[in-house]
Amino acid sequence: MEKRALWTSCYFVRFVTLFLCARASVNLPQCKETDYYFEYTECDSTGSRWRVAIPHRQGSCTGLPEPVRGTDCTFSCEAGEFLEMSSQQCTSCAAGSYSLGSGVRFDQWDSIPAGFSSLATYMDSGGSGDDSMTCNNSSWTAQGTHLESNRDDCTVSLVYAVHLMKQGSVSFDYQYVDSNVFFEFFIQNDQCQEMDQTGSEKWIKLTTSGEWGTHTVNLKTGTNILYWRTTGMLLGGKPVKPVLLKNIQIDGVAYTSECFPCRPGTFSKTPGSSACDLCPRNTYSGKGASSCTHCSETQYSQEGWSRCKERPPCSEKDYFQIHTACDGEGKTQILYRWVEPQVCVENVTGAVTLPPSAEKEDCPPCNPGFYMHNSSTCLPCPQGTYSDGTAECQRCPGGTEPSLGYEYKWWNILPRNMKTSCFNVGNSKCDEMNGWEVAGDHIRSGVGGSDNDYLILNLRVPGFKLPTSVDDASATEFGRITFIFETNCSADCELYFMIDVNRKSTNVVESWVGSKLRQAYTHIMTKNASVSYTWAFQRTNKAIDVRHYVNDIAKIYSITVTNAMDGSASGCHACAMMSQQDGSSCVPCPAGHFINKDTNQCQECPSNTFLSGHHIYGLEACQPCGPGSKSNKEHSVCFNDCTFSHMDQNRTLTYDLSALNSVGSIMNGPSFTSKGTKYYHLFNISLCGAEGKKVAVCTDNVTDLSSKDVQNESADLNNLVETFVCQSTIIPADGRGFRTALSSQSISLADTFLGASVDNSLDGVTASTDLFSEPSRKVPDINFFYRSPQPTASCLNGRSTVVTLRCSPEKSTRGELTVPSKCPAGTCNGCEFHFLWESSSACPLCTEADYHSIEGACKGGVQDTLYVWNEPKLCTKGVPLLNKTSAHCEVVGQWVKAGIGGGAFMAALLVSLTCYFWKKNKRLEYKYSRLVMSANKDCELPAADSCALAEGEGEENDDDVVYSNTPSLLGKLKAIASKADGDNSESVQLKSSQSERWVWG
Repeated sequence: MEKRALWTSCYFVRFVTLFLCARASVNLPQCKETDYYFEYTECDSTGSRWRVAIPHRQGSCTGLPEPVRGTDCTFSCEAGEFLEMSSQQCTSCAAGSYSLGSGVRFDQWDSIPAGFSSLATYMDSGGSGDDSMTCNNSSWTAQGTHLESNRDDCTVSLVYAVHLMKQGSVSFDYQYVDSNVFFEFFIQNDQCQEMDQTGSEKWIKLTTSGEWGTHTVNLKTGTNILYWRTTGMLLGGKPVKPVLLKNIQIDGVAYTSECFPCRPGTFSKTPGSSACDLCPRNTYSGKGASSCTHCSETQYSQEGWSRCKERPPCSEKDYFQIHTACDGEGKTQILYRWVEPQVCVENVTGAVTLPPSAEKEDCPPCNPGFYMHNSSTCLPCPQGTYSDGTAECQRCPGGTEPSLGYEYKWWNILPRNMKTSCFNVGNSKCDEMNGWEVAGDHIRSGVGGSDNDYLILNLRVPGFKLPTSVDDASATEFGRITFIFETNCSADCELYFMIDVNRKSTNVVESWVGSKLRQAYTHIMTKNASVSYTWAFQRTNKAIDVRHYVNDIAKIYSITVTNAMDGSASGCHACAMMSQQDGSSCVPCPAGHFINKDTNQCQECPSNTFLSGHHIYGLEACQPCGPGSKSNKEHSVCFNDCTFSHMDQNRTLTYDLSALNSVGSIMNGPSFTSKGTKYYHLFNISLCGAEGKKVAVCTDNVTDLSSKDVQNESADLNNLVETFVCQSTIIPADGRGFRTALSSQSISLADTFLGASVDNSLDGVTASTDLFSEPSRKVPDINFFYRSPQPTASCLNGRSTVVTLRCSPEKSTRGELTVPSKCPAGTCNGCEFHFLWESSSACPLCTEADYHSIEGACKGGVQDTLYVWNEPKLCTKGVPLLNKTSAHCEVVGQWVKAGIGGGAFMAALLVSLTCYFWKKNKRLEYKYSRLVMSANKDCELPAADSCALAEGEGEENDDDVVYSNTPSLLGKLKAIASKADGDNSESVQLKSSQSERWVWG
């Protein structure tokens, strides 16, 4: 009953609503075609849809057309056509507009088009209100011809959502030159779930400075949300180079209901155009133009401009000088030319005129390895000959061969293997210009079309050929390039030096910003491959129409490449001979052999020496290995086999470091950029390597993921570093919302092992003792010294690394790696790196001197002996601790027995002596008593000669003697001691058997 009442109520409300709407529509005007537009409904499960009319303003008219069945959901028009919704037929685009048919294109960037949005990841100021510390002002910006990403270290995404009725694709042109920026392109569905993409589709490859790359990814049917995301890393304070985007084209939208008008500066003169053309120079156009309008005579415009500008008076910035090629008389001269196209006016007040040409002068000599032909042309010397450039080519003397290579130091014409070009990011107005101009003793950057042009100079080397006597298999250096340059700038100019190996990808090796004094730079090739060296000079990275920095220039004075395969020879070098006979040919030396100067024969280097790599002539080519290292069999490298020995206080300490042989890693941090990006520094350390082979690897996984063949390429062809010690910058997966941790900016810190020592310095590399705490034990620290000789703009002498090993018995065998607390990045100046590796493996091997014995008590005839380590124990492995030993023993020892026997003998002797002297004393008393008794009754003593008794006299009567009250010997002595001082008499009490008397004397 309640359900029925509810249904009745709803029906009544609906009836009233329809009635009121019908009453209201009676007063509305009839709808015209301009009052509404057509749209298709969503496709149903059968692939059908309806065309419905939608008023521009709700409730403004009545009588809208009834819905009709629409075209098939997969229906699309051809390029240059659009779907006219009234008739549902394809119609050609009018002149001044274009269409892609089933796609859309965005090539006009005066502002960010509708549908696009720019989102910064971290926009919370944290309450500080300081926008400079947040990403509130970071976004993609429109630059007219392209979009430009942010230049800071914020993460900013350019987002566009599109609904495809059928499978399609998206493509765009981009410029991505800075590896300090992470640039990724990914797609999400309408549930914000990231769609599956390969690494090559998600991570964008780097491009050469000034060149545009194209990236294409297939799209699925349905909603596709496109993300172009960049994250900058301002670790050194240097602003990043922005990513540039243009010509975004999306196919698969099934239909377009209107044509796109040509952007200003372009036109389409015929109906049915699929693209618009740029207006030529000195013309302009507005939006939707079918033709271009010429500028007046006092105005000018560049290609693709939407308006004309007044021509300025000519100044010194509007012309440049060139050196003419040598003529038939061997002369050249300096000429001055207006910058083309000439936009300045000469015949107005304040304008300068073109300087007159200089006098003709002699052409510079030919470059080394060339000779003069017909007084005007330099040709390379034939094979097997050489020249210094001023004389005819000559054959190398016996026992030598030509030193092939390039040596360009005179610049009258551009060498045949070099080319120059000009490239601009936003236009093509300098495409026909020379990027660099020869100038006699140097080559200089050209004028270009604008100050932000890239001025390109390229040198192509097909490969390298080592001297005949050098073994290819053991070579560590195949060639090197050295160039001398300088820059003179008043703005933020930058000179790039780039390398492209085997035509894979161009990588920036080094760059210099601002003015630089004349200096040399060297890069060593450790792999034999074809290579293209490129120099790119840009006066400023800001796009400006007016020339301000035309006088900012870069100069290169000389370029030298050694061992170039197709090079010419400027001299000869010694080679090994099969025999000392004249006419003998050069022969290769086995690995590890040098050329004896006396015999020109191959001779093996002494033990523990290595070949320097530059030459193998003479014994001095064999360089001694550093302390604690030895050479491999090929004498190509010195290495440590993870052992070490050291004399300390007349004791040899031996170390076994094999437990530290595998690569050790340390990740310090986290650190944060000024915009909050969290990052770490990862160091991989290969202490000993594998017989000199560098096994520590740091990769740039951003670029690796964009290369399908990364696993099949050598180290030089990919962005990975193989060395003894390397560093990478790691952004964790949660750092900016990445699905995986990112590794970038991989550099080598240790290409060469110098040696191991307990000293604090070796070959110019010093272990700073104040960076780590002093060792608390007597065992000395071991320092492993490394060097990376490749110079950089901030480290002119390259980088160096010291790994200090410290004995820590409480640590594990692998131990723990740490960096100085004062320098948490492992370095205090960016060039010298220090690490402390505390481990029990850094303790010396144990010897017999490291333990002692303890003897137990003799129990039951058995005595145990224990062996214990000296405390603290500062050794490992080596001699093992002896087990407990047991030996037979007696309860009373021999020495105890001897003591008892000696004591008993002495006691017996003492008793015997006591008895003897006691008996002797008794006899003396007896004789004395007899003597007293025999005295006369008148108390006169007998004379001395008559009173004495003969020996043995009276002995027969000894038994008859009766002693009565006779004082003891002790009593007599007391009596003598107690007599008066003035009395010389002695009182002795004498008793006989008859009478008793006192005798005084």
